[in-house]
Amino acid sequence: MMFTLTEVASLNDIQPTYRILKPWWDVFMDYLGLVMLMLAIFAMTMQITKDQVACLPCLEEPDEASGVKPNSFTQQSAQNGASAAAPVSTSLPLVTKDMPDEMAHEIHVTHQYNQPEPTGVRTNLDYQQYIFINQICYHVALPWYSKYFPYLTLIHTIVLMVSSNFWFKYPKTSSKIEHFVSILGRCFESPWTTKALSETACEDSEENKQRLTGTSMAQKHVSLEGKDESTNVNSSTPMIGVKFSADKPIAEVPSSMTILDKKDGEQAKALFEKVRKFRAHVEDSDFIYKLYVAQTVVKTVKFILILSYTSTFLAKINFKHICEPDIKQLTGYRRFYCTHNMAFMLNKLLISYMALILIYGMACLYSLFWVFRRPLKEYSFEKVREESSFSDIPDVKNDFAFLLHMVDQYDQLYSKRFGVFLSEVSENKLREISLNHEWTVEKLRQLVIRNAMDQQELHLFMLSGLPNAVFDLTDLEVLKLELIPDVRFYAKVSQMSSLLELHLLHCPAKVEQNGFAFLRDHLRCLHVKFTDVAEIPGWVYLLRSLRELNLMGNLSSENNKMIGLESMRDLRHLKTLCLKSNLTKMPTNITELSPHLIKLVVHNDGTKLVVLNSLKKMTNLIELELHTCELERIPHAIFSLTNLQELDLKSNNIRTIEEIISFQHLKRLTCLKLWHNKIITIPSSIAQVKSLESLHLSHNKLETLPPALFTLPKLRHLDVGHNSITVLPPDVGLLHNLQHLAINSNKLEVLPKPLFRCTKLKALCLGNNALTVLPETVGQLVQLNQLELRGNCLDRLPVQLGNCRLLRKSGLVVEDHLFEALPVEVKENISRENNVSFTSGL
Repeated sequence: MMFTLTEVASLNDIQPTYRILKPWWDVFMDYLGLVMLMLAIFAMTMQITKDQVACLPCLEEPDEASGVKPNSFTQQSAQNGASAAAPVSTSLPLVTKDMPDEMAHEIHVTHQYNQPEPTGVRTNLDYQQYIFINQICYHVALPWYSKYFPYLTLIHTIVLMVSSNFWFKYPKTSSKIEHFVSILGRCFESPWTTKALSETACEDSEENKQRLTGTSMAQKHVSLEGKDESTNVNSSTPMIGVKFSADKPIAEVPSSMTILDKKDGEQAKALFEKVRKFRAHVEDSDFIYKLYVAQTVVKTVKFILILSYTSTFLAKINFKHICEPDIKQLTGYRRFYCTHNMAFMLNKLLISYMALILIYGMACLYSLFWVFRRPLKEYSFEKVREESSFSDIPDVKNDFAFLLHMVDQYDQLYSKRFGVFLSEVSENKLREISLNHEWTVEKLRQLVIRNAMDQQELHLFMLSGLPNAVFDLTDLEVLKLELIPDVRFYAKVSQMSSLLELHLLHCPAKVEQNGFAFLRDHLRCLHVKFTDVAEIPGWVYLLRSLRELNLMGNLSSENNKMIGLESMRDLRHLKTLCLKSNLTKMPTNITELSPHLIKLVVHNDGTKLVVLNSLKKMTNLIELELHTCELERIPHAIFSLTNLQELDLKSNNIRTIEEIISFQHLKRLTCLKLWHNKIITIPSSIAQVKSLESLHLSHNKLETLPPALFTLPKLRHLDVGHNSITVLPPDVGLLHNLQHLAINSNKLEVLPKPLFRCTKLKALCLGNNALTVLPETVGQLVQLNQLELRGNCLDRLPVQLGNCRLLRKSGLVVEDHLFEALPVEVKENISRENNVSFTSGL
């Protein structure tokens, strides 16, 4: 039986890509295993084809007990004429110097008896006798190791080979190793790795050049600019809680880095994601490390076992053997002298095998020494961090660290290039390059719109970062950034001279020092939406020119100390503060804004606001909104706000407003909004709030309106829609300054005639009631430009509707058939364009 070289090599074959995980000792042991395998196969081949034993009988004294006559074999041979043909009985073995002493003595004794005739049994099967004796003595006389040494060698070698590569084949580790090798190869060959490392080299060379050529220049500028810098520092806002890097500002991507193929960029992005997921998957376990240690220990124990028992059998492989099989009754001889033709070769092969095993064992011992010499479950990229600009490359542990240690034994460049994909700085640079390549100035200009305030506005949503081209939009006034994980404002933001309003909606933002100086002096309105209070950028509280600040996110009472409101004292020009959160008490620190804050908005998202004592100190407030705060009564702290002009308590749980009499002390209160509550009645004391000009009581549970309500002399806007009012009192005619009346979605059946004495009415909302007739006196409302009648039981519209000269079809909300029933001239008058009336008015 023969084996081809290809079949032998396949036993030790692994994927070529796995070679980067095989240190030199594992490779060396693989080659040793291959040599041992070839040696075992060679020994097996020789033993199968050549191995045999040749035996001769040893003459001895006659054995009387055997019952065989001394000359019987000779006599029979002579009678048959075949004495010369039987080797066992015709000749005696000669004594030679190579014979054992015992055998030589026996032959010598035989000669002393004058060479008696052979005592063997005559069978006429001489050749078959020798074959039988040779086979019997092969199994009886030879040591077992001489017969099975090649097979043991083959088994041991296969076990060692399997042990060497078991961690590549075991299901729980092979998938991780295959994934790691695949990612490692792609990272090594990625163009982004080359560009990132080349950029590092360029930065190092530039830094060295600056150190050599810039020292003298820096010394000169220190004396010239020292006074100016000190002046600027002293006059600037203290940067509390904000860390700026004055020496090394946030670097922009150099032009050399911007040259990256789009396909390569996408592949690099995918690699970053794969590395991140692989690290999270592998770093939690050290199973690969333990398996490698276990297989190394197994190989070491196997080496010691093989060497210990093989050395004891080395001396037992001899060329000469004495065989004493129990077959004297068949041959007439008790002892045979045998030779083993493969003894010499087996001896040499065994010595060679032991030498190979010894070398193999030394490699195993070194492998164990390397495994336990230092902690392989920790891997530090400290050297890579020192040599590159990616100082944020994290150290790794467990199986991830072990695999990187194994790769270092192959080539440390692999780990260095792999570390690029563990750096967030590197990933951010890649995103920035791809982002700037995709979002050009032309593309951004196409997204700029005019908002309701007639301002140029740009809204960017779910990008990887802020494109540099944004800074080239010098006419932009409003910038909205939403769900952008990495927003950086460089010094180029100073080019946006028209920027007044900034929205950061779930966008952690960092700002370079020069960019901060521009935002601090020019930004007027800022909206910040966040999930956790820690996401609010620290530089927000230092924007001294800010007029309006909107904070939307979790600001519960437990986190009040983390909001950073103590720094709000630097917002010296802040006029409006809007908190959309879930507060249980009003933050005490907002009182620091009391000298200049005129508008405070709290939208509490259904959380009950219990403590409002801090409001008492906000004496300069002009507008106050407390929405969805689960208030059950009007807070008493509000009555201390003597400068308050507008109060909005929308969407609370207010049932009674008996405290409304206290509003008489708020002489400047002109607008009161109590809509979307559960108010049942309006107290007559409302007549004491004579400064009211606008009253909103819609979406409550009102059934009647008190006459005192219509004694407010300055009331211009009254909204009591979406209630259960059945009667509109005739006293409504006393509101001579009334311009807007909304009583829609109630249960009115009749309109009082005094209503139409309110000749200043411009808007009259009567929709969704039970009206059957619209009085003809509606024609007296000459300033009416909005009339809502849809949802009633009207049969027709009065012709006098045409006297309302400012009423247009766009302001008339009524069923189509009622409008079509009007006279033609009335319809034409109402259907005139607005610009005609406007032109005639001019």
